[in-house]
Amino acid sequence: MFQLFSCVHDVYMLLQVFGGLVWILVACTLVVPENPQGWVMFVSVFCFVMTFIWMVVFACGRHHNKASWAAADFLYHGIAAFFYLSASVALAKVTLDLSGKQSNNTTTGPRNYKLDVSAVVFSYVATLLYFVHTILSAIRWKSF
Repeated sequence: MFQLFSCVHDVYMLLQVFGGLVWILVACTLVVPENPQGWVMFVSVFCFVMTFIWMVVFACGRHHNKASWAAADFLYHGIAAFFYLSASVALAKVTLDLSGKQSNNTTTGPRNYKLDVSAVVFSYVATLLYFVHTILSAIRWKSF
């Protein structure tokens, strides 16, 4: 298990829990409109599950000294960063569009708006972490 922390970029896998927070926060709000919010849910759940599986594979130590694992790590986190960026932009757009409409509703509007804003922030943090992990994975891949 301690092999997981052998490189600095391995710690970023644990920090990608922010993606789980996005998933939870979006699930707590009204899902309106469904299309962009559905994409955000898909990206956050998919990346959360795949990153957990990826972390388990790396924790088992099957990846050391193999360039193919380094390339796969770079590819996965690059795709995840791109997906999260698209989901973050869509979530921010929906939050901005609904800010005036939902805040007029005094019972659920402000609460949902605050949850949406929190989801946007955590989504961009997850995007940044995936992007940094992609760069560090590329550096490790090129070192083979």
